[in-house]
Formats: sequence, C-alpha cells, structure tokens
Amino acid sequence: MSPIRLFDRHREADFVMFSPSHWILLAVIAGLCLLLYKSRFALQASPSRRRFFRILLAASLLLCEAGLHIWYVSQGIWRTSSSLPLELCGITLLLSAVMLLTRSRLLYSFLFFAGIGGALIALLTPNLLYPFPHFRFLLFFMAHGAIIWASLYMTWVEGFRPSWKGIAFTMLVLNLVAALVYGSNSLLGSNYMFLMHKPSTASVLDFFGPYPYYLLVEEGFALLIFVLMYACFFALPELAGRRRRKDSIRRR
Repeated sequence: MSPIRLFDRHREADFVMFSPSHWILLAVIAGLCLLLYKSRFALQASPSRRRFFRILLAASLLLCEAGLHIWYVSQGIWRTSSSLPLELCGITLLLSAVMLLTRSRLLYSFLFFAGIGGALIALLTPNLLYPFPHFRFLLFFMAHGAIIWASLYMTWVEGFRPSWKGIAFTMLVLNLVAALVYGSNSLLGSNYMFLMHKPSTASVLDFFGPYPYYLLVEEGFALLIFVLMYACFFALPELAGRRRRKDSIRRR
C-alpha cells in the first residue's frame, strides 16, 4: 500500500472485526497497560518522571484528536454533523487530557468508569471502516488506548481511587451529557453517541434491541460494566485482603 493510500479516504478493503490485525492491536494495548503497571513504582519515585509522563500522555491524546481533524479537512470531509468531538470517546479523550494536566479528582471519578468502560467497548467492537495499516486504523487504536492508559496512570501511579459513589456520579454525568448531545443531534441532523439510530457497522448495540429501546438497555449495560469494574479491581481484592489479615491474626 502506497503512503498516499494510507491517508486516502477511499479504501480498497473494510475493517474486519477480530481479524489478526485487530487482535494484535488489542494485545499491544493490553501489553502497554501491563508495562504501565510494572513501571508504577519507578514513576512514583520521581516527581519529574510523573510530570513528564502526564504531559506526554496528555499531548498524545490531544495530538490524536488534532490528527483526526486534520485528516478530515485534508480529505474534504469535515462536517459538523459527523466530525465534532461529541461521541463519548471524543468527550472522554479531551477530558482525560485535562485530568492529566490538572490532576482533577472530579474528572477522574467520571473518567475511570466512562473513559475506560467506553474505550474498552469501542476497542472490542470498533465503529471503524479502515483496515490496517491505514492512518485512521492506527489513530483509532492509539486514541482509545490512551484514554484507558490515562485513568490507569492516575490509579496506579498517582494513587487515585474510584468509589461506589463515583458510579452514581458517572451515570448522572453520562445522562446529562447524553441530553446535551441529543439536543445537538436535533440541531445538526447528526447521530453523535448513536442517540438517534444504531451505527452502520457491527456493534454491541446490535444485541440491545430496536430504537429507542436499545438506549435504555445500553444504560443498564453501562451500569453493569461500571459495577463489575469496581467490584473486580477494588471491592473484591479489598475484601479478600481483609479476610487474609483476619486469618493471619487468628493463627497468631
């Protein structure tokens, strides 16, 4: 494939979900998450490293968004009805950059659930037309991976922690955002956050029924994902740790 075709909006083939290239990029993102976890103590030990990493990750997020808009403009397809950062992952991408630069706990309480959960679903069922190694393919996976890395960094390195209340806060904010985006869709004739109809590509929404019922199912699904995220990564490990400590005390 020539360099020009890597950026051309016209494509010779479509992205195929769970193709080898899809699995490889998922593995790369998971591997980088593991590397971040392994590096947490080295980053914690140096304020300058933490600051550099936060700025680097925030810059990567913003460059991904800027790169997308530059591509839209270069191909003559930038439209208010489809190019604004009003998708959930576009919103969480920009907020993740702000969170990293400001170390905002309020943004973290929302982004840990909405950012990681939304980006993870997007990575597993991408709303993507362009296959590897097209620019849009690489940008898609880099941007969504960086959204996840941002919240994991704040958790593993900066020591931030979500809470059960954070789930309720996230659901409240998501509904407020959805209401604002719905209003924008009505004005622009757009379908941001798929609030007007399902995407044309395969997605998890295909299992949630017809419009508008899939919106209610989607909300319940999001709540379930957030609860499972908190239970698996925080509540259950803490409960197991308390039991081990009690058993240790009893044996003494």
